[in-house]
Amino acid sequence: MGPQHEHHHAARGISRRELLQTGLAAGLTLSACSLDRPHLLWGREGGSPKRGRILRVCGYDPVHFDPHLTIHFKTNTTLSFAYSTLVRYKVGIDVPPGTFTVEPHLAERWEQPDDTTYLFHLRHGVKWHNKPPVNGRELVAEDVKFPYDRCLSEKGNADRHLLEAVPRVEVVDRYTVKFVLKEPYVWLVDVLANPRSMWIIAPEVVQPFGDLRKPESVIGTGPFMLERYEPNVKTVFKRNPEYFLTDQPYIDGVEWLVLEDESTGLAMYRTGQIDAGPWHWWVVRQTDLEALKQSHPKLVYQDVVSNVTGAIYMRTDQPPFNDVRGRRAISLAVDRQGVIDAVYLKGQPTPAIAPGLTEWSLPIDQLGVGAR
Repeated sequence: MGPQHEHHHAARGISRRELLQTGLAAGLTLSACSLDRPHLLWGREGGSPKRGRILRVCGYDPVHFDPHLTIHFKTNTTLSFAYSTLVRYKVGIDVPPGTFTVEPHLAERWEQPDDTTYLFHLRHGVKWHNKPPVNGRELVAEDVKFPYDRCLSEKGNADRHLLEAVPRVEVVDRYTVKFVLKEPYVWLVDVLANPRSMWIIAPEVVQPFGDLRKPESVIGTGPFMLERYEPNVKTVFKRNPEYFLTDQPYIDGVEWLVLEDESTGLAMYRTGQIDAGPWHWWVVRQTDLEALKQSHPKLVYQDVVSNVTGAIYMRTDQPPFNDVRGRRAISLAVDRQGVIDAVYLKGQPTPAIAPGLTEWSLPIDQLGVGAR
């Protein structure tokens, strides 16, 4: 966050005030979800958090607002402020990067009576945003069934395959949903935590718009409500006073700013006009570090290893990429070591799985045939 917030932080020998006065620097990644849990983010010794202020951060201009018609991160990161998932990945300062532990979210618990059945028991009293056509009504099991059915039925959804093992989702009662699988699928709970295509959407919101492309359709159960969208400028969110995690979020709103020009973003960060790093993941680019250290010597720096995998994607249904010889030719033409030396931090190689996924990543020499 930024220098305008007033709580204290004693971790790592620096007060929270000092940390906030200097800002967040290289590689220290904070997600929007972390705002839900400031007691983890700043430490319990800081006392009770105070409500207020607007968080101003680097964001994106979404391609549109329908999570089933695009898998683009610019749409899904924007939607993450307003929507919720059935389960989610645990967040907070005590969660090491690359660790993905699933915890309940809209569901208060789940059980697996057999290999092909999952039962999710919903929280009672969760309310939709107080906007028409839902007008703050309670979320029920029918609402949870709807987006998964839509996820599978939308032909334009590139994530349909994620739920192919689930032929049907059943409503057991007002607060219980059953997933019936055609075969064992160990990734189901992880898939449901995915902040892409798995947002819970009210069925009556789709009806007046035909789809969810328009910003007016963004009505969820999340910590913030979409207040205003200015294309290519910013998306403004305000605090949801009925959020189901009691007393959260602590900030009153978010200005999700489109900062495509890297020098502009860095200048805004230097002068305190934004509250976190100006690049992706709210960090400072490695190439900007030395200059930033000279102008802001009191900044606190912390590197994290990225858990994002880099890859070249090809349309293998179209020439020339549908010919394996063409794909192999491209592979042979790529100077891998040159890319590593020119792009990656300190010349670290990038395996098939991102090195930040500490429990999953394998060195290239252990990948066997996949190393090719």
